Amino acid sequence: MLLSNADIHIRDPFVVVVPDERRYVMTGTTGENAWSGQPTGFNVYVSDNLEQWEGPIPAFRPAPGFWSDRNYWAPEIHAYRGRYYMFASFKAEGVCRGTQILSADSPRGPFQPHSARPLTPSDWECLDGTLHVDADGNPWMVFCHEWVQVHDGEICALRLSDDLSSVAGDPITLFRASEAPWITPIEGQTDFVTDGPFLYRAQNGELLMLWSSFSNGGYTLGVARSASGTVTGPWHQDAIPLYAEDGGHGMLFHTFDPQGMQSHGQLMLTLHRPNKSPDERPIFIPIGESDGVLKVLC
Repeated sequence: MLLSNADIHIRDPFVVVVPDERRYVMTGTTGENAWSGQPTGFNVYVSDNLEQWEGPIPAFRPAPGFWSDRNYWAPEIHAYRGRYYMFASFKAEGVCRGTQILSADSPRGPFQPHSARPLTPSDWECLDGTLHVDADGNPWMVFCHEWVQVHDGEICALRLSDDLSSVAGDPITLFRASEAPWITPIEGQTDFVTDGPFLYRAQNGELLMLWSSFSNGGYTLGVARSASGTVTGPWHQDAIPLYAEDGGHGMLFHTFDPQGMQSHGQLMLTLHRPNKSPDERPIFIPIGESDGVLKVLC
């Protein structure tokens, strides 16, 4: 039985495009125990049209003795050097939340731990690690240093080893949440959130970063730009967010060309909306791009 987008309760949707199959594989934060209790693991859904999905298909199930027992959040699947790597956030009692890397031969899994432990700093509360490969082919993890520890949430970068199994440098703070002119603090508090960074090289060569926080419209997706065109920045915030209708933690991908004549078709944004559980659903929004400026088309 195929599922529609309305049938899938998911946060933080992430789509990997599989060109050989002309299929899309989606993963994200799912399950009744996503926020508390013992989680099951991570699933994927498979589609050829972004409207009807096969699944859920188990992609990661923790082996006995796996160190984390809670908060299995925001998995992303990246193709890198002939394999697929899942960046996902985990936590345990007395252990800081962090992003660990899993690997598999297929985007459907099964994924197994690739790094022995999370690669984010062990004494930092972190989440939402994503992969960025720079112009020289060097891999980086871009991630959030959480507001729960630093109050003004940060987005940081960490150079990785070529095989993604270890770190190859110290973390660099790229910017803080309060630098965005559109941001508002968490309701009833003075803290600012950073969520879900995703890097995108625009057609004009600019390096952009999507990231999420809160604005007067609720959960919101903003855009930052690297003045140097590299991951280390400096980063400047667009004054107007890309999406401010209580949806966020988004990423960009190109659809397949429906005529099969080109390598890709429409630039597409996926995010979850609304931000209140258990109502979150994946949505797909066509995006226009002109001289590095992204615009929602409908």
